[in-house]
Amino acid sequence: MLSLIQRLVPGTKYLLYHYNPNKVAAIVLIALFGITTFLHIFQLTRKRTWYFIPFVIGGLFETIGYVGRAISATQSPNWSTGPYICQSLLLLLAPALFAASIYMVLGRIIVLTDGETHSPVRVKWLTKVFVAGDVISFLAQSGGGGMLAKATSDSGVKLGQNIITGGLGIQVLFFGLFILVAGIFNYRLRAMPSLRSKQLSVPWQSYLFVLYGASFMIMIRSVFRIVEYIMGQDGYLLDHEVFLYVFDAALMFLTMVLFNVYHPSRIINKGEMEHHGRDLESNDSGYAMADQTKRMTPRY
Repeated sequence: MLSLIQRLVPGTKYLLYHYNPNKVAAIVLIALFGITTFLHIFQLTRKRTWYFIPFVIGGLFETIGYVGRAISATQSPNWSTGPYICQSLLLLLAPALFAASIYMVLGRIIVLTDGETHSPVRVKWLTKVFVAGDVISFLAQSGGGGMLAKATSDSGVKLGQNIITGGLGIQVLFFGLFILVAGIFNYRLRAMPSLRSKQLSVPWQSYLFVLYGASFMIMIRSVFRIVEYIMGQDGYLLDHEVFLYVFDAALMFLTMVLFNVYHPSRIINKGEMEHHGRDLESNDSGYAMADQTKRMTPRY
């Protein structure tokens, strides 16, 4: 996210952008994110994978965020703060919502394979711990973004950026721990398979690699954002719009498409669990945290 108050041009006013936003690129991304989000809504309602609601909300954030960016592109150079704040906050926060659903998928895979004994974190706490970390990251980023939106001085801008950087750091930390936990679980289950994991007809192991891929893409995006803030308002990254599209838009779009193709409902659904005598929805593993993620989503 770019800071609300950026470079002071002698004799003029503060600029919201260091460049004229590309209208065509924004419109293309509205279409791309809109299509994949619509498909996710269809998949979610058809398969009733309610634990993926935060992911869908993240897709809506991305789509609406680029609508704000397209509006800004039509206003150059007399940008209004409304569309700017909209695109800044929504594009910043969307990956935190993606993360919430990704964490819940791992818990469900562990339960599906009856691999609780192979997880370094008890399934009862796994989703609670990681989603709680995601909530903290989300709140820090949204709080810092709100401070930037109201900043009237360089010190206010700096404080907001520091809070956002801290929130992104928490996100990277928990993603790193998540990948470590998933990797240990995968290694242990391959070395000593449970009876149910050998009986399953669904490609559960392939979906662990899907989780790895999505997690790495979100981590790369978060690291990019951290570097962006560390470099500051006059940094090279903020001066060139292309980095936003390469290290944020493209990675988040690929994450959404990845889960369109490998939607968790293909291996984790009510019918599959009933077939194997498990009930994920009533399992005491913290999946109700999805509702908490929904409630803490800000309204604009």
